[in-house]
Amino acid sequence: MKILAIDDQQLVLLPLEKRLLELGYEVKIETDASKGLDLYESFNPDLVIVDINMPGVSGLEVVKYIRNTKNADTPIMILSGNTKDDTIMQAFELGIDDYMKKPLSLNEISARVKRLIGTPETKNVVTKSNVMIQERCVGVVIPCYNEEERLLSDEFISYIDKNSGYHLCFVNDGSKDKTLEVLKDLQKGREDFITVYNCEKNGGKAEAVRLGMLHMAAKEDLDYIGFLDADLSTDLADFDDLVKTIETSDFKIVSGSRISRMGANITKESARKIISLTINFIIRKILKMDFKDTQCGAKIFHKDVINIAFGEKFVTQWIFDVEIFKRMSIHFGLKKAKAMLCEQPLKRWIHADGSKLSMKDSVKIVFQLGQIAWVYGGKKQNKKVEASSHLKVA
Repeated sequence: MKILAIDDQQLVLLPLEKRLLELGYEVKIETDASKGLDLYESFNPDLVIVDINMPGVSGLEVVKYIRNTKNADTPIMILSGNTKDDTIMQAFELGIDDYMKKPLSLNEISARVKRLIGTPETKNVVTKSNVMIQERCVGVVIPCYNEEERLLSDEFISYIDKNSGYHLCFVNDGSKDKTLEVLKDLQKGREDFITVYNCEKNGGKAEAVRLGMLHMAAKEDLDYIGFLDADLSTDLADFDDLVKTIETSDFKIVSGSRISRMGANITKESARKIISLTINFIIRKILKMDFKDTQCGAKIFHKDVINIAFGEKFVTQWIFDVEIFKRMSIHFGLKKAKAMLCEQPLKRWIHADGSKLSMKDSVKIVFQLGQIAWVYGGKKQNKKVEASSHLKVA
């Protein structure tokens, strides 16, 4: 029994392919719909599973080709995040056999496939899967410097094995220990879901995150890209809550916030907390935004603002988050930037032992904030001058 699955996002296809192969089906996958139509001719599948929203050739055009051009009665299932009634009705009118809405569990997809074309003759005993096929695909950049002892490899592997739609990019920031070896071992066998970006020289967290974000932005199948601390002070489940917010809203950036409140597990060292409050007061004055916490190491970005936020090198090493928000306000204007940014309280944040940010570094941050105010104040003035020049020319 042969199944052809077509979806422009490889992170959706790979867990689906793995599950169907486990069940005994012969499976081919394709991210290019045009090539998928060619594959339909040569593979002659017993079932086609196709997404709706794809660049170039849409899923509905694939259905039209099979039903009208080829006049074939091959069973067709739609697997899509498109939930518009008109689209669903049009798909059934064209002759599809089933419409599955993302997110959806692999167990349900398997059951629907079996109902349509039956079960292969196989002696394999296949357990149920707890993986969900998500509507969106997310890249996560994790900067690493001398993380050989602290990297929680099992937690990262467990999460991507259970949650489809995630691609982790570990950036080795010129580590002097065996961090790169640990990351290579972590990646082994999961190359489609884990990237290791190696910087030969230590450039600091800001540059490691920036290079990782730009590298992931080149991947066409990702909808959102964010970054997360390697020590998992914020865990991946909490990060997923930030993703859910950005995919169901018009926000361009959703930033985690370590606000202490009832029902949340937020711990900080007392001295660090006092310095954080002082720094945050200065940051609010510079940004002219009522941010409670700009420095939380968990943020998710819509792909179309990545170049604005990360295109140029940062002025500072530790407080590049402030620069990101400053860049957004200069590019879009303060009022519009405020509407694009969301600060979301976390359920959990634990200060991890071995943090690279010392108390001495915290004091230096105050001086770096002055540097940001000076540099970006000049950029804002230059932008006003440019805008005025364009008006005069017009």
